[in-house]
Amino acid sequence: MTIIPILASAGITGFESPAGDYRQLPLSLDELLVEHPSATFIGKASGDSMQGVGIFDGDILIVDRHVTARDGDVIVANLNGEFICKLLDVPRRLLLSANDMYSSVAITQHDIFTIEGVVIRSIRCHRQSPLLCSR
Repeated sequence: MTIIPILASAGITGFESPAGDYRQLPLSLDELLVEHPSATFIGKASGDSMQGVGIFDGDILIVDRHVTARDGDVIVANLNGEFICKLLDVPRRLLLSANDMYSSVAITQHDIFTIEGVVIRSIRCHRQSPLLCSR
């Protein structure tokens, strides 16, 4: 093992903070993450069916109701009373998982199906937020 001697002394003066080169951007997280505030809701992902597109269990989903869903979009939908997050395959009328362990789901004429919104962003919390804990 090689030991690299590092000499440190208290009270060093004359050096700027490394953060001195950075400037504050006039931007809020709301502006960055939410495009249509009055048509946006936040959900929490559950399960591992969307890992292939980078959505993991416990991730926060920012869902926009104003955006029109297109083929290949990640959507939140209500299928027969159950909220699900899937990839939309419009031509084949399928809901696809992004994990090979799960089968696709066909949308039939007998299903009650509504698209609740398009997932436009997802956020991974590396520490649990007290605001997101179940009560």
